Amino acid sequence: MYKTILVPLDGSQRAEAILPHVESLARCTGAQIILLSIVDPPMNLVTPYDIMPNYMADEIQAMVDDGKAYLDEVAKTLRAKGLQVRTAVEYGAVVASIIEVAEREKADLLAMASHGRTGLSRVFYGSVAAGVLQRVDRPLLLIRA
Repeated sequence: MYKTILVPLDGSQRAEAILPHVESLARCTGAQIILLSIVDPPMNLVTPYDIMPNYMADEIQAMVDDGKAYLDEVAKTLRAKGLQVRTAVEYGAVVASIIEVAEREKADLLAMASHGRTGLSRVFYGSVAAGVLQRVDRPLLLIRA
């Protein structure tokens, strides 16, 4: 049924709560797992004359390297269990990047954990899960972490 499962992770234990579910699904279906990390750096400086925020190239590279190292560790654990795993680190807006990677990789399923924010924290921080849910055109497995 599923051939490719895309799993966005942000490095938190809450996000990793989806992994046991993904392991079971991948084992049952023989699906490949793609672990995804998104680098969405904070703005350092924006002036009225800047169209885009300014970032230091070495800061961005450090965030990409950290994302790769994190995903490699998670992938190593899953591979040790006999699962097929690839990793990807993307740069950009989180929700848009998840959707783009799902389309590019032809993911049959997106699997992610909701951080379960409510009230003001959801208003201020938004909800990646809600954003993906509203825009995704394929099945989404969503658990509350």
